[in-house]
Amino acid sequence: MKINIITLLKDALKGEDRDFTTGSIKKALFLLAIPMILEMVMESLFAIVDIFFVSRISTHAVATIGITESILMIIESIAIGIAISGTALISRRIGEKNIEQARKVVFNVIAVGVVFSVVIGAFCFIYAADILLWMGSDPDLVEEGKGYTSIILGFNFFLVMLFVINGIFRGAGNAAIAMKSLWLANGINIVLDPLLIFGLGPVPGLGLEGAAIATCIGRGSGVVYQLYHLLDGKSVISITRKNLVLSYNIIRRLISLSAGGAGQFLVSTASWIFLIRIINYFGSEAVAGYTIAIRIIIFSILPSWGLSNAVATLTGQNLGAGRPDRAENTVWIAGKYNMIFLILLGIIFIIFANHFIGVFTDAPDVLGYGTNALRILCTGYIFYAYQMVIGQAFNGAGDTRTPVLLNIIALWLVQIPMAYFLSITLALGPNGVYASIAFSSFILAGLGVYVFKMGKWKKKVV
Repeated sequence: MKINIITLLKDALKGEDRDFTTGSIKKALFLLAIPMILEMVMESLFAIVDIFFVSRISTHAVATIGITESILMIIESIAIGIAISGTALISRRIGEKNIEQARKVVFNVIAVGVVFSVVIGAFCFIYAADILLWMGSDPDLVEEGKGYTSIILGFNFFLVMLFVINGIFRGAGNAAIAMKSLWLANGINIVLDPLLIFGLGPVPGLGLEGAAIATCIGRGSGVVYQLYHLLDGKSVISITRKNLVLSYNIIRRLISLSAGGAGQFLVSTASWIFLIRIINYFGSEAVAGYTIAIRIIIFSILPSWGLSNAVATLTGQNLGAGRPDRAENTVWIAGKYNMIFLILLGIIFIIFANHFIGVFTDAPDVLGYGTNALRILCTGYIFYAYQMVIGQAFNGAGDTRTPVLLNIIALWLVQIPMAYFLSITLALGPNGVYASIAFSSFILAGLGVYVFKMGKWKKKVV
């Protein structure tokens, strides 16, 4: 058994395009999920390391990251939407064995991502301070954080391209390239973070702005690596001169699918922004504690996201090959494994929450807010397991609109009103916000399972 696992692990990390429409479903999940998990491990390891160093600057610096990320999530939502549409279209074409059409999709996906990121970046670079003020930040925080916000949001091109191009590789079944690009990007980021924040020898310390510059350099390096593999001619989805043509039909389908893909994340991001606004009502310490807890949670659920992303690729390829039942079986198998993992993880966090938060801060108020956030949010893990897997199955099938509707119901009609009512009306403070997040996971998971069993996603044409 050990030899088999090692062999599978080596196969998963090779970086080859794969067709997963035949063979063992469990093996397919393993081969796709492992590089996706490792990809996200490095992404969130950077997030943890980044917040560790930034927390040494000031509480305002940590809060700036939390507030900026709530806006960055809007940009990420669009990028993820574009990536989802690329994954859905490319995986479907791969399943159909239509390689030439898949290559045409690649160039158009990248073109859409470039236009979006440049336009948004210019706006955010100019109005960074106004964005922080709009989010309810006090003048001292704005003065300290506006440089960081202008760099991170203004140069979002690198982040968008990482998302978009990795979506392309995942659709082709080559999750290893996506993994390696993020490992390179975030590895460089982690090395540069303390150097540019605090300085060393002739390198001056740039404070919070140094963290932003390190992030941009790291992500830019990852994008260069991605483009190298798209242009080297070795991948099934390599870009050639004859593929450098904008296609109205492809762009139209991309925008249609991206609208749904981005919509579901915009709905959740809008909810996130409202929640940050509510938490900010209780002070920077509450925002800082919540930000630390969220970073820990994001890092901890990486295996779950890797498994869920694998489901999206497998769903698209199997539907393209005319095997909807195999696609459905994949979802239930992945959901079961995900639930077991998150239940065990939740128990650990509930017991040791204060120890995990204490690694990043010794400020009593921040520690208290963060500990409560981690414990309460973990109570929704069992439901979050199926919410993630089923949501990605819809995306992989090209049914990106259904998750939008489900998110509107669970987040806007339940989560936001409940958060305000519990935290402010009932005076539960930030704990009311945390409870609303956990409860909305229950609602979203239940709705997702019900709609998924109806089976309309099997008939989606992309």
